[in-house]
Amino acid sequence: MSFPATCWFAGSGIFGSLCLERIASTISPELVITQPARKAGRGMKLRETPVASIAAGLKVDIWRTPDINNDNDLLARFRKLTPELLIVVDFSQFVKEPFLSAKPTGCINIHPSLLPEYRGSAPVQRAIMNGEKTTGVTVFQLTADMDAGPVLVRESVEIPPRATAGDMSFLLAETGSRILIDGLKLFYEGRISFTEQQHEQASFAPRIDKQEAHLSWENPSRKVHDLVRAMNPSPGGYVLVHGKRIKIWRTETLETGSVNCGPGVFVGVDDQGDPIVSCAEGLLVLRDVQPEGRSRMDGSAWIRGSGLEKGDVFC
Repeated sequence: MSFPATCWFAGSGIFGSLCLERIASTISPELVITQPARKAGRGMKLRETPVASIAAGLKVDIWRTPDINNDNDLLARFRKLTPELLIVVDFSQFVKEPFLSAKPTGCINIHPSLLPEYRGSAPVQRAIMNGEKTTGVTVFQLTADMDAGPVLVRESVEIPPRATAGDMSFLLAETGSRILIDGLKLFYEGRISFTEQQHEQASFAPRIDKQEAHLSWENPSRKVHDLVRAMNPSPGGYVLVHGKRIKIWRTETLETGSVNCGPGVFVGVDDQGDPIVSCAEGLLVLRDVQPEGRSRMDGSAWIRGSGLEKGDVFC
């Protein structure tokens, strides 16, 4: 398989780290560009990006920058040692010239949707929130407009009914890395080329606002279930019970239908002892929860010590 002699990889988040880990076994980057370490957690200790952590394990040179477009030292290195391939995945920075015009492919991106659908920063979460049964992954060339560049290859991927955003990120990173390698091989052999997107069919997936993670029982149980899946692993769907925030990590809809008590009411437990809550349509079982200030636990373990009674309301 013939690939360019030099490759740079730019990325920061978990999806980018998953792709880097898979790509590196075939296309070994000589430089990884990522965001600087930031303070995080209760101790506010400096935490490297997921991409930096993977790059360190691969023993690849790491370049940390808050702004790739205005980092004069990096720009000088780029002009002197222009890589033949620049892969940008989950980077959290808009990339501009001169990087976009690098020959022969410019900047190649792996985007976890079937572009032009779900352009933006939260395509996996938005697809699950919207109850989509399928999504996909697209390898395309970056342009000045967000996620609007010409497509090299793409592939559809099924969304299983219980899959979370975290589950799908792993699956889409695996698929995206594979088709990127296969697609570039075909491109360098002159067997495929880039194709313009159908821009009139574009839809958008803006960043998730934390307020969107607040579950509304005024929705059908299927929609609440989909929101829980979309918010897992971050930021986590939540409700308020007796004034305290409870994160809901895993749920299951019940086939038995609704009860005549209004939405958000604790109606009892199922045969596993997990709590059942009424929705505008249907019922939802809370399988995996996290009370405020505590670790995740089974719904049954939480409900036994919660003091909740039938008829109490989840807000």
